[in-house]
Amino acid sequence: MSEPMIWLLVRGVWETLAMTFVSGFFGFVIGLPVGVLLYVTRPGQIIANAKLYRTISAIVNIFRSIPFIILLVWMIPFTRVIVGTSIGLQAAIVPLTVGAAPFIARMVENALLE
Repeated sequence: MSEPMIWLLVRGVWETLAMTFVSGFFGFVIGLPVGVLLYVTRPGQIIANAKLYRTISAIVNIFRSIPFIILLVWMIPFTRVIVGTSIGLQAAIVPLTVGAAPFIARMVENALLE
């Protein structure tokens, strides 16, 4: 392989790792409190609130059920508002975060239930 090709691959690996870690971090920052909120508002728990629990649980389930490619396209306008572009490294982080947060929230809730 030529040197420019190696640097292109190195850049691609770097961008992939950056997207993974940054979106994972923000997904955790959003998902952890949502998961704890799901746990404490569950019927029979500390702050039992059936309406709030059902609402948050429905939102989490809806976002978990959307295929990522559809979520990616659906979030283009929202991504433009947040980062100013719909392509590139920064633009990919927004839908990755929104896609990861509901899964993390449900994992946190299930971990607290055990």
